[in-house]
Amino acid sequence: MKIIKRLSIIVTIIIIIGLLYTGYIIRGNVQQVVRYEDQVSAAAEENGIPEYKELILAIIYAESKGRSADLMQSSESVYGQQAVIDNPQESIDYGVKFLAEAIKQNDEAGNDVWTAVQAYNYGLEYIRFVKENGGKNTVALSEEYSKEFLSPMLGNEDEETYPYYRLQSVFHNGGFLYKNGGNMFYADIVKMNQQLIKWFRWSL
Repeated sequence: MKIIKRLSIIVTIIIIIGLLYTGYIIRGNVQQVVRYEDQVSAAAEENGIPEYKELILAIIYAESKGRSADLMQSSESVYGQQAVIDNPQESIDYGVKFLAEAIKQNDEAGNDVWTAVQAYNYGLEYIRFVKENGGKNTVALSEEYSKEFLSPMLGNEDEETYPYYRLQSVFHNGGFLYKNGGNMFYADIVKMNQQLIKWFRWSL
């Protein structure tokens, strides 16, 4: 019994240390992201979506955690290849502009806002797909689009996958994404990031 008790104490201590370390990492990431809050606010205002400032910060957290010059990973949508943009302001300008267009088209389609967020990762064609399939983004619908449309369109005709270990993916499918199929969990990750930013801002 003493051994079991000691093991329980050790496991508890390890869990506590792990949680504290995770919190420390998240706090650092949030600190990096909110450094760009003023620039995000200005870009959101300019593109007519000021109410989505917190959402944009959550997208930055998902794309770069504020630790890359291309904060919103805008290079591919603008230049057709990665790592071209080397200026945070340029990345914000293009990223927010693309998101604003996604929100506009999504509102016209009558979908939920998370469809527009997922379309930031997949491209605007996803908005039409969701409209034709109920008007609400879900992981199941997102996976269908990734597997059946986006991935094959970009050359993965054999449904090849690769490991992707995040909380959302592990619980959904054991932890994988389809090669060339974007991130089927993107909207849920951004949603989670919004909460993380909200919870950890107080300590900054």
